[in-house]
Formats: sequence, structure tokens, C-alpha cells
Amino acid sequence: MSDAALAPPKPVLPAGLARHPFAVLLLLCLVAWLPGVFSLPPMDRDEARFAQASKQMVESGNLVDIRFGKAPRYKKPIGIYWLQAAATRLFGAPPYREIWTYRLPSLLGALFAVFLAYWSVRALAPPEAALIAAALLALTLALGAEARLATTDAVLLATVVAAQGVLLRLYLAAQGSLFQPPPGSGLAMAGWVALAAGILVKGPVILGIAGLTVAVLLLWEREARWLATARPLPGVLLLLALVLPWLVAIGIQSHGQFYQRALGHDFAAKLAGGQESHGAPPGYYLLLSTLTLWPATLFVLPGLGAAWARRREPAIRFLLAWTIGCWLMFELVPTKLPHYILPVYPALTVFAALWLTGGAEETRATRILRWIAAVQFAVGVVAIATALVILPGRYGSGMPAWIMVLAAVGAASGLGAATLLLAKRRWPALGAAALSALIFYPLLMWGVAPRLTQIWLSPRVAAWVAKHRAPGDPPVVTAGYDEPSLVFLLGTDTRIETGSSAADAAAATGGLALIDAKQRAAFLARLAADKGEARAVDELSGLNYSTGRKEQITLYRVTPAQ
Repeated sequence: MSDAALAPPKPVLPAGLARHPFAVLLLLCLVAWLPGVFSLPPMDRDEARFAQASKQMVESGNLVDIRFGKAPRYKKPIGIYWLQAAATRLFGAPPYREIWTYRLPSLLGALFAVFLAYWSVRALAPPEAALIAAALLALTLALGAEARLATTDAVLLATVVAAQGVLLRLYLAAQGSLFQPPPGSGLAMAGWVALAAGILVKGPVILGIAGLTVAVLLLWEREARWLATARPLPGVLLLLALVLPWLVAIGIQSHGQFYQRALGHDFAAKLAGGQESHGAPPGYYLLLSTLTLWPATLFVLPGLGAAWARRREPAIRFLLAWTIGCWLMFELVPTKLPHYILPVYPALTVFAALWLTGGAEETRATRILRWIAAVQFAVGVVAIATALVILPGRYGSGMPAWIMVLAAVGAASGLGAATLLLAKRRWPALGAAALSALIFYPLLMWGVAPRLTQIWLSPRVAAWVAKHRAPGDPPVVTAGYDEPSLVFLLGTDTRIETGSSAADAAAATGGLALIDAKQRAAFLARLAADKGEARAVDELSGLNYSTGRKEQITLYRVTPAQ
């Protein structure tokens, strides 16, 4: 190890924690993430679409094509659907409507991302710093959300951290500053496997992250010889061997439509403009990090300031290249969603951990950043506590006193953490911030979310249908309210129609029809013209959180035309 290697930190954590890092991280992740995995209903819209497409893969046995209902779903590659279908086939049972089975790959992906973050930091720092960096990543609001959702991003993060961790080790070994023994060729190949897995999960995103990290380093150093240690020729051949079989198969199956839609429409549209009303100007992720990076926000800014002062060190330079290149990429792409920036957060939590464990004296710049960080963190505390108190009364059955008490305890712990940081008591601040998160997250998922009855429309509708469905009824027909979660809960054969076409279908077969208020007049008029009869058997109203609109849905029992 060269003189440029990072100095070991002062011992601050109990020795037992650093000796059993993976057990500590596993326990932390389970406490922070498990609430909600089993209890939250399927979320609209992305999660329900992924889960329904994976359910149809289980039902059909077709492991090549991707479909939602009768239509192809050619937006993302096959990887996440394979994982979700496998988890559901192993742990689920027909009719495969338990959403938690589809969430297992995300839960495991997030867990592996945290474990791999610890492994990556061990390339440049002792166990204590690595444990803190991984724990801060685990507690971020963004990763906690993705760990509970059956989407791509938690699994993608695991592949990104694996690939970047290998790249970091290769780079530090070439610089002579690796904290651990030099990697062999097998590790380089493992990095290419991680890249292949990332491509199969979310397309070329992982290539952009790794490529931009390398590009920033090349511009910074004007030195590329270290890249030879990645064994690019056999690595590319291995990557192609892993991804080409499905890419060829889906090209044949879809007659080229997959590439036209996934690359020509979905991916290109995100680069060209704000797709599906998700456009936002540069600075969006910086502003949103107050919540998505919380509670690590308390330490990231001073960590960045301290890192910039040490930018000549190879490990810091690599982490800065990772952060700068990828952050600029996500900020400049017009289409923005809160979770897109997640692959940058592992590098940011490393800066935070190195600052916490470092012994360098505070400069004027880091002092200013420490105050800004305390304010940013406090804003996040107030926002989360306010949401916990307001949401049950606005969208649910009201807020019991115990929720208010726990929200107050979490807020007090969080504001205490900010105060402790301002008093330069870093370690008590870290403990108080972690305690605040571990109070807020279970409280939100176990205490508050189940009470938001006004926004859980699809589970209420599905319970309706189960109550009124008669033996021999045809598939339910719905008009006006057609969220993917409803299709997931009612079944693949659910018929999605307009008011008029729903009347035609119901008049022909009878059965149950779910009609939104906007489609009611057209449905009843057309049904009368078709000589069918409809009897309202139930009605509910609530908020469609995907659209922000209030919904009023009537369930009809239709007698077919004679």
C-alpha cells in the first residue's frame, strides 16, 4: 500500500460491529425495509406493470416475450421479469396475486447493493469506514423505497455497485494504493458479468455509469494504461455471450419491435425530452436530495468538501469521477424521476463515512458545509414528520395519538442529530440520525400507510369484486378506472374498455362491470340500446394518486340482452 492510501480511522464503533459487518448490515436493512414489503398493496403504475408482466410470464411459461395484458411491454429488458417470475414461482401460488413475491428480487437486490458497497469501500478504507458508508446507503430514503417496490432500480444498483467496485479495485491496484491485496483476472471477469446483468435489467444505463466514470478519469489524468487490467477483449466477449442469446431471441419473437420501442421510443424519448410528463430542469436531483438522500444528507456535504481537498489521492479521485460524471448525466437528461439518481448515492455515502472517520482538522469550507448540511437534514426531518402527521387525517381514517407521539420522538431525534453536528459531535449525531430513520420508516409503513384508505382504490375494488362475484361470471369489464394494479389484482383476463365498448361486452356476456363516473353516462346509454340491464350493487370514491384525480366508481351487475 502506498503513502496515498487512506489512513485508518480512529476507533469509534464498538469492536463487535466491525467484526461482523454483514450481520450488522443485514439486521439494519431488515428493520428499515421489511415494514411495507408484505403489507403495502401493489403500487401504480410502474410496480404493478412490472408485476403483472412477470405474472403473465409465470402463467404462460414464455420466458422470452414480455406482455401486459394482450399488448407487448417493450420498455425494459428481460432481467427483472425473470427474477420476479422465478421468485413468484418459488414462493407464490396460483393465481399469483401476492405482490410481496414480486418484491423479493428488489429486497435482495438492495441488500446485495449494501453488502457490495461495504466490499467496495474495503478497497480503500478499513472496516469501520466501510460499515458506516454501507449503513448510510441502506438508510437512504430512496433505497428504502426501491427495496419495497417490484421495479428495476434496486437490482440495477446492485449490478452498478458490483461493476464500479471491480473498476475501483483495478484502478487502485494500478496506482499502487489498493488497501487490500491486488485483484486477479477472475475479478475483472466478474465486473463484466455485473455489466451484463445490468444490461439485462435496465439496458445501457450501467454502461453510461461505468463509461462516464472512466471518461472523467481519463480527462483528469490523461492516462489509460490501467484499463488493460480490465481485460477488455475477453470481457466484451463474455458480456456478449451473456446478453446476446436473449437479445437475438426477442428480436425474432417481436420482429424487431422490441428494439424499435425500447431504444427508439422509450430510451431515446427520455434523452430527447421529458417523457410521460416527467421532465424537469437541471438541479432537480440536487433539490430532491434533501429527501431522497436523507439521513445521509447530514454528512454528505462536509464529506464532499473534505474529499475535494484530497482530490489528488487516487481513491478520492475515482469517487469524484463517479459522482461528477454520473450526476451530470442524470441532471442533463430531460426525463427525471427521483430514483434515477440512486446509482450515484454509494459514492456520496463513502465521502460521508470518510469524513466521519477521518481525523483531519476542519477547514472554513467544511465548517460552512457542515452548517448547510445540518439545515438541509433538518428540513428533511420536518418534511417527513409533517407527512406522518397530516396524511392519515387527509387521506385516511384519522391519526391515533400513538402515531403523533412516535413522529414527535423521531423528529426530536432528528433535530437532535442536526444540533449535535453543529456542536461538532459527529458520532452522537450519526447515532441520533440513524435512530430517527429507524423510527420514521416503520412508522410510515406500518402505522400510516395502511390508514390511507382513500388512495388504496384497487384493493378496495378487488375486495368488492370478490364479494359480489358469482360462480360462472365472465371476466370483469372496467371503464374509466383501469390502473395496472387493478388488472394485477383482478386477473390477466380483466377487460379494459371505454364506456360504450364496456356496455357492448357486458350486454353480450353479463357479469360485473366497474364504471367510473366519467364513463357512466356512455355506458348506461349504450347498454340500454343493446337491450341489457344494469343494477348498481356497490359504489366507492377515493383519490387516484397516479393522476391526482378523485374517482367515483360504481360496480354494476349486468343482465345480458335476451
